[in-house]
Amino acid sequence: MDLVLQGSLLDLTDEMTLRDVGTGLRRTHLGRGAWVDVRPGWLAAGDALFTALLHDVPWHAERRQMYESVVSVPRLTKFYGAGERLPHPLLDRAREALSAHYHDELGEPFVTAGLCLYRDGRDSVAWHGDRIGRSNEHDTIIAILSLGSARTLALRPRDGGAMPGWLPEMSKKSLRYPLGHGDLVVMGGSCQRTWDHAVPKTSEPVGPRISVQFRVAGVR
Repeated sequence: MDLVLQGSLLDLTDEMTLRDVGTGLRRTHLGRGAWVDVRPGWLAAGDALFTALLHDVPWHAERRQMYESVVSVPRLTKFYGAGERLPHPLLDRAREALSAHYHDELGEPFVTAGLCLYRDGRDSVAWHGDRIGRSNEHDTIIAILSLGSARTLALRPRDGGAMPGWLPEMSKKSLRYPLGHGDLVVMGGSCQRTWDHAVPKTSEPVGPRISVQFRVAGVR
């Protein structure tokens, strides 16, 4: 696959390292039990991981029915279910670290990993919530490790309107999180039921990005 990542100039170490999850973690409470955590630079010196995933993951181009047409999904994907071997040992360590950090809130470990490859600014994911399975009715936590070029994760209240219990500053508002190489974002509580998220297309000259989404069993 002929994609190239420009190496980060910000990492102060040459050793690929997962830093402490809680150090530098910022939580934003969205109201009605929803929240978002952001931990910049959780993974240090992640260029080797990005390159390994880019070349070793059996990326899949999906086709989906849209109204009367079948269209290509604007990104490549690969899903690793519970018990499946992950494509790099650092992802196992990341999943274990996240399970330990969020144990008291989550009550169970992360067991799956969904990977998405955004090849350039034309690749995207539309507004949605991860509501397939238990998350349609129950709180859950989804953790995303971002690798490669910076892209924006946008969030907005579900159905685009204010609802009882929203924090006033969050109602009818889209939030934008510019995620860089090695950043961690975690959506928790009622976030999947009460908010939607997206990675919008961009006309900016951005390179490839890989996102790794860790979830519990029975949530997609």
